[in-house]
Amino acid sequence: MEYLLISACILGKNTKYNGLNNYHPLVEKLKEKYELIYCCPEVDGGLSIPRDPSEVVLDKVISINGIDVTKEYTKGALVALDLVKKYKIKKALLKDGSPSCGKNYIYDGTFSHTKVNNMGITARLLFSNGVTIYTENDIEKLL
Repeated sequence: MEYLLISACILGKNTKYNGLNNYHPLVEKLKEKYELIYCCPEVDGGLSIPRDPSEVVLDKVISINGIDVTKEYTKGALVALDLVKKYKIKKALLKDGSPSCGKNYIYDGTFSHTKVNNMGITARLLFSNGVTIYTENDIEKLL
């Protein structure tokens, strides 16, 4: 069975910045086709649950309170890459909009809910290492 890296929040784990999740019911069908390997780069990088929301500002990740959390985001991205290498993962299902996992968009760094076309820290690293990135809107493509 093929491995699929998946954002822990999509799997139903309460790892979001606000302590909640982004569970998607089609995950149950994914379990029939893939061996799911989950991660939350933000938690894996050492951030707490809950935590301050953060956004990408130029080449840094800054919390809403002005704290630079780039180091934790980078560490979490490297943890995800280690999982990709360990399990020879070719596909990842990541939460769009996340400063870690966003594929099609992230927020612009002003905390004004303004979306910009860009990738999150983890998505960018995985993509640059040959992983095909899917979002919660692409689950049907994986089935």
